[in-house]
Amino acid sequence: MNRDEQFENRLSRQPVKPVPPAWRAEILSAAERAADSVHASRITRHVPWWRELFWPCPQAWAALATAWLLIVGLNVVSRESLPPTLARRVVPPSPQIRDLLKQQERLFAELVGPLEKSVADRPKPATPQPRSARREEFLSA
Repeated sequence: MNRDEQFENRLSRQPVKPVPPAWRAEILSAAERAADSVHASRITRHVPWWRELFWPCPQAWAALATAWLLIVGLNVVSRESLPPTLARRVVPPSPQIRDLLKQQERLFAELVGPLEKSVADRPKPATPQPRSARREEFLSA
């Protein structure tokens, strides 16, 4: 046996003595005072909810807020001041442009040649095949 086991065996054989009442009262009052001071410090140290939210890493939250402000600022600055109705006005092409487009289509048709529309070969429908007799052989065996 080592020394620790010997000590524990001797200690377990000794009868338990009650704590003197004066000591007990003193210990309990000291514990109550300590608990009250901890509770009072929690009450006086009231932290707003937004600080509790940002507490784990305030630098990261500040960087994120700065990035969002920068994005919103650039978005506001880069807006066009022209009204959107300007884009709705479509000027019809002039007769000269129409003639040029028709001439371009004719030249393209001459270069490429006539387009033949080929009919795609449709897949042939599968003809019904006779069922295999092997299946019955395995089931009857």
